[in-house]
Amino acid sequence: MFSNTMKTTLLLGLLTVLIVLIGGAVGGHHGMVVAFVLAGIMNLGSYWFSDKIVLSMYGAQELPPQMHPEIHQMIMELAQHAGLPKPRVYIIEDDSPNAFATGRDPQHAVVAVTSGILRILSRQELKGVLAHELAHIKNRDILIGSIAATMAGAIMMLANMARWAAIFGGSRNSEEGEGGGGILGVIVMTIIAPIAAMLIQMAISRSREYLADSTGAHFSGNPLGLAGALEKLQIASQRIPLENPNPASAHMFIVNPLSGRSLLNLFSTHPPIEERIARLRAMRY
Repeated sequence: MFSNTMKTTLLLGLLTVLIVLIGGAVGGHHGMVVAFVLAGIMNLGSYWFSDKIVLSMYGAQELPPQMHPEIHQMIMELAQHAGLPKPRVYIIEDDSPNAFATGRDPQHAVVAVTSGILRILSRQELKGVLAHELAHIKNRDILIGSIAATMAGAIMMLANMARWAAIFGGSRNSEEGEGGGGILGVIVMTIIAPIAAMLIQMAISRSREYLADSTGAHFSGNPLGLAGALEKLQIASQRIPLENPNPASAHMFIVNPLSGRSLLNLFSTHPPIEERIARLRAMRY
């Protein structure tokens, strides 16, 4: 827990610096001041509202217990086994099968699943996926993952603003001392995506997926259920990609929603799924 707290603090600090630098590139000294104030607001907002922001990215809606009582019952049983309060359940209307967990702590946690995942998995496979997401909650991965998604998304938005500033402000006289001109704006755009991706990868270790797989298998008591789910999800998510995936939040999903998109795969923080399956199948319960 201490490690994740330190990672969260470091991530917020690094992303704040990056936002201020983007502000300076776009608007000089005045832009840096505005960006610093904006970063402070974003830091507070990403802590308190990151789950709502991420859920809104995908149009997720809370799933009433009467619609899928078996899912709520499954999550309740898993949460009791894990010693966690039952998280809220949301559904994303998308044929691509996937799932993620979000929230700032176990008391405010959410598990989100796509409609596609409910159609292709067996009960034991779905239980394995839900146990994996509860493992992220138990391991305190959800806060840093949600903050990383929120802040990286905001940085990409600001980078896009820098690009337009470069296009329309390229003729600005450098003697004005405000903004870096078109060339600097273009440079910001060429380096901003790799830096944002690198910061996410620094904060979101690939080892957390292995740990969540192992912990989730313990919660469900059946590692083969999750292994079978991952095998199906790998094939199905490539055949039916997630509609309009946000690269900044890709690390939150149980399988990479950017599969097959070479440029967007820069944001991938998922270990090889074949290795995850092999580790699960080697476990004994």
